[in-house]
Amino acid sequence: MKHYFEEKLDVVSEIISGKGLERVCRERHLDRHMVHSWVLRYNTFGEEGLRQSTKGYYYSPSEKERIILEHVQNRVSLSLLCLRYGLARSTILSWMRKVRSGGSLYDVKRRGRPPKDPMARPKKKEPQTELEKLQAENLRLRAENALLKKVKALVEEQQARARLNGQKPSTD
Repeated sequence: MKHYFEEKLDVVSEIISGKGLERVCRERHLDRHMVHSWVLRYNTFGEEGLRQSTKGYYYSPSEKERIILEHVQNRVSLSLLCLRYGLARSTILSWMRKVRSGGSLYDVKRRGRPPKDPMARPKKKEPQTELEKLQAENLRLRAENALLKKVKALVEEQQARARLNGQKPSTD
């Protein structure tokens, strides 16, 4: 959910005026970590810190690794890292989860549609020979014939039920 500048400023001003962080979060149903980062950004950058969102910057795997090591080895808090690098807390946590689960930050996911498999058989646009054209038409006609048989069976079944109930079949 997107929180607008006015809401952030209102929450931060309540906390600065002496109302407890936990209490404000409970009353407004907000995440404690998110509100804490708002307060840190306000204290560091002023109102402008609440206006700007996190950067749309791409971090290389080595940069991600350095940020994670800074948190783990140097015991730098996540809030401070978020403030320093302009990252969302959830982003750093997802990097850490990936490393802890045995994944690698160097496995770069490609965005967009996956490339076509070079070993896959190419789809035929149209049958090439006269024989293939006839075979394709034959297959289509068999499928159409099977469908018509099913429709006929359903109509006959419906008519049989109507006769049992004493109703006349419709002329549609």
